[in-house]
Amino acid sequence: MVPIEHVTALSAALFTIGVIGVLVRRNLIVILMSVELMLNAVNLAFVGFNRVWAGTTEQPLLDGHVFVLMVITVAAAEVAVGLGIVIALVRNRDSVNIEDVSILRW
Repeated sequence: MVPIEHVTALSAALFTIGVIGVLVRRNLIVILMSVELMLNAVNLAFVGFNRVWAGTTEQPLLDGHVFVLMVITVAAAEVAVGLGIVIALVRNRDSVNIEDVSILRW
């Protein structure tokens, strides 16, 4: 079994890479991928903590898995809205630069 410290360290590293990607990059697609990386880091932490505090064999605690399903649902909605914005941006300006988002106002 992998120690919880390793799972937490990996989750923190992935989340940090995602935050740096959101703050540094100007490409909207890369920003969306960085947000997805952050959400997956949180999912990893939820599953890791759920494995450590799993409850008993008669009544297992599945709270971490339920939270993961909710995060996946939110991520799917975020991708749908984000890709809609990307498609609108590409149709109007032929660019996915984040500075061109202000052109979507009519």
